[in-house]
Amino acid sequence: MRALKVLLVLVVIFGGLFVAADRLAVNFAEDKAAEKLRSLGGVTSSPTVSIKGFPFLTQVAGRNLDEVDADLDHVAARSEGRTLTLKHLSAQFHDVALTSDYTSIESAASATATAEISYADMTNAAGGGVKISYGGEKDGRPQVKISPNIPLLSSFDVTGSISVHGNTVQVRADSLPEMCRVLPGCERKVRAQTDHGWKLDQLPGNLKLEKVTTTAQGITVTASGSNVKITG
Repeated sequence: MRALKVLLVLVVIFGGLFVAADRLAVNFAEDKAAEKLRSLGGVTSSPTVSIKGFPFLTQVAGRNLDEVDADLDHVAARSEGRTLTLKHLSAQFHDVALTSDYTSIESAASATATAEISYADMTNAAGGGVKISYGGEKDGRPQVKISPNIPLLSSFDVTGSISVHGNTVQVRADSLPEMCRVLPGCERKVRAQTDHGWKLDQLPGNLKLEKVTTTAQGITVTASGSNVKITG
């Protein structure tokens, strides 16, 4: 009986040491992954990486992780000379394969991501004194309000909608001021300020955009993919 008690104590001790070693290893891996994300173009804050599943060391030995989550703030998406800042980017990778040298993620069986963008950041990205804000709902559909910076039209607000096309978030005016029907070149000038498109090439793993949700606080873009190839 005494020998059995000693054995149980040893099991508990060594089990605790294994758990401690496992947690140290996963924390080290998360820090290294965050450093790699921080070095990517457009990332201006300190990312947070969380590796799910236990034990971590067993997953590494099999070169496969259950789930890896990443959260980044203030990611810059550049397109056509303008920068659209993603207020927050969150991504989840499932069934993740490691490279042969165990230093990077090679691919994921599936992945999802959400990007939050504020109206203030869309206004900055539009430039030229154009202002983009929430426009309420019409026929149950949320709209945005676009205020162009054009003489004689500065008092006019244009309502528009936001959609995704491919990997581009597009803002487009639904209708223009009546005055534009009689002023030559008016529609071209207004749409040059109200219609914008930003390619979100910074989404991890080149995920495909699915939809955009418009709220009073801003927009949320969702993306997903399967058999996602990841480099870096």
